[in-house]
Amino acid sequence: MPITALARSVVAAATPAPSDPIGWLQQTTPGLLILCAVAIAVLLFLIIRVKLEPFISLFIVGIGLALATGTSIYQIVGVAVPDPFDDEQIKPGASLLETGFGGILGHITIIIGLGTVLGAILERSGGADVLIRKLLGRFGERGAPIAMGLTGLIFGIPVFFDVGIFVLAPLVYITARRGGKSLVLYALPMLAGLSMTHAFLPPHPGPTALAGTFEVGLGWLILMGFLCGIPAFIASGIAWPLWIGKRVMVSVPEEYVLEPEDDAPERKDVSLWSVGLIIITPILLILAATFGALALPNGPVLEALTLIGNPAVALTIAVCLAYYVLGVRRGMTLAELGELSGQSLRPIGMILLVVGAGAFFGAVISATGVGAALAEVLGSLGLPIIVSAYLISSGLRIAQGSATAAIVITAGILQPVVLAGDYSQPQLALIGIAIAAGSITLSHVNDGGFWIIAKYFNMSVKQTLATWTVLETILSVVGFGMVALIWLFV
Repeated sequence: MPITALARSVVAAATPAPSDPIGWLQQTTPGLLILCAVAIAVLLFLIIRVKLEPFISLFIVGIGLALATGTSIYQIVGVAVPDPFDDEQIKPGASLLETGFGGILGHITIIIGLGTVLGAILERSGGADVLIRKLLGRFGERGAPIAMGLTGLIFGIPVFFDVGIFVLAPLVYITARRGGKSLVLYALPMLAGLSMTHAFLPPHPGPTALAGTFEVGLGWLILMGFLCGIPAFIASGIAWPLWIGKRVMVSVPEEYVLEPEDDAPERKDVSLWSVGLIIITPILLILAATFGALALPNGPVLEALTLIGNPAVALTIAVCLAYYVLGVRRGMTLAELGELSGQSLRPIGMILLVVGAGAFFGAVISATGVGAALAEVLGSLGLPIIVSAYLISSGLRIAQGSATAAIVITAGILQPVVLAGDYSQPQLALIGIAIAAGSITLSHVNDGGFWIIAKYFNMSVKQTLATWTVLETILSVVGFGMVALIWLFV
């Protein structure tokens, strides 16, 4: 990768005398990289050892890095009282704090919110139960692991990873009891489907944040996510469970009891076609707008596709469709749907704060020259951008455990490098998928999902490492391998 013009300006800057260590740190490439490395080390220490909330850690470290590089306080947080006659003053809304947080949240908040509501309606309506019954009927007992994997893959598109586990775990138990084999054989395919969609596809937080950070269309991200994610899912969610499921025997917990929803009124069953229609509608609309922009001339048709294919509009259409098909038509009132929507939105506040704080950290890296210095180093190493993206994301994932945090931090670190490069939309999407692939590698004891899986599927730490950790690593490596392969052609 060539050294960016910004990086050249950093390198060409007057080098302070060795007797001025502060100036050396703030104005030279080695000094800026040292400050960046120290900032990341402090960030990981706060998250891993101190157990401080990631968004607070990101905010503190972002402020600290900005101050350490000599950035003006007014540039960091703005001014207390704007002076309308001072043309050189930082304008309201233009500080790093506001542009970092506000820029990304303005792009993703409505998408994540609508995706959360859509997932909640599908969950409450029993869509997952209908889906798995139909798939089991189609694939039979021998194909039950494949049916579980497809259920996780399809249901995972609109539903967050941990919610998907809570909803689908009882169905995995039932299937495993009927099959009489290791619980691992049925749980791992479902987990692979949920994990792939969570890491690679919008409207999940990590991929959605990547789209905003790298200014890439969600349609391209969805397309590349599927192209890279499906082969990775087959390797990790079908081939791996069929092999390891015969070697790690895990029984269904004896205390498991399927409890129906308290005081739930009798409602008509939803159809498989209804569930499929609601899940596929926003994807098709977004992809239609993306490829319509490439194939159609300017005019009313393109304008209409652009409107309904906007991610926020497409998801709104899907939510309204779900309200009617899975709610009103089955006897739910608008008040019940409103209460369900409100309940589903409560947990996403922390997710949005983490993403916003990560974007602020990235804005600091970009504005202080750290990103330019990083561009110079990556260029001198000769590593392709997708390799750098994958390695940085993998390192952060292994160190601190959170896939979303790994994606957001890596995107912030690489944003100046990526935006300074002459990359096409498909290439930007592939860089994002490389980061997503790295963010799921080697899940272990510092990952909350590791313990959820160990608990819900009756596995010891050793068994979870031998099954789930390997699954995530296969998903990561094969996903990145597909990125590298497709990169050769775009």
